[in-house]
Amino acid sequence: MSHLSKRRVEFSDTDMAGIAHFSRFFLWMEQAEHDFLEARGLSVVFEVDGCRHGFPRVSASCDYQRPVRYRDWLDIVVTLESVGRSSLQYRFDFTVDGEPTAVVATGKMSTCLCKLGLDGMRSTPLSDRMREQLQADPGKAV
Repeated sequence: MSHLSKRRVEFSDTDMAGIAHFSRFFLWMEQAEHDFLEARGLSVVFEVDGCRHGFPRVSASCDYQRPVRYRDWLDIVVTLESVGRSSLQYRFDFTVDGEPTAVVATGKMSTCLCKLGLDGMRSTPLSDRMREQLQADPGKAV
């Protein structure tokens, strides 16, 4: 399942040379992940029967192919590469708007559904309903 998210590179996203700072790609991946989930009626943090649940990051990485500059528009294609018992693995392909074949960065992120309690976080299985929502076409009701 894929999802397109768009972001503009703002001045505050750049270094003194006007090039997007490497750390911003992690912020943009998180924002694009939220867009992906919200398009499917899900959230990164939610409650079930009075218990808070969330998707903390287990790992994240990003490889950069070329600079992104102030005022560029980024297309971020979020692909859900795999769904495990409680884990999700995403891929993020960054391109500059208007240059869809020129990937400027590729990110990866893994998350795990956890129940958040007084005793800490514990991994919990994804429900069948959540699996359906994750794999749904966001244009269609589930």
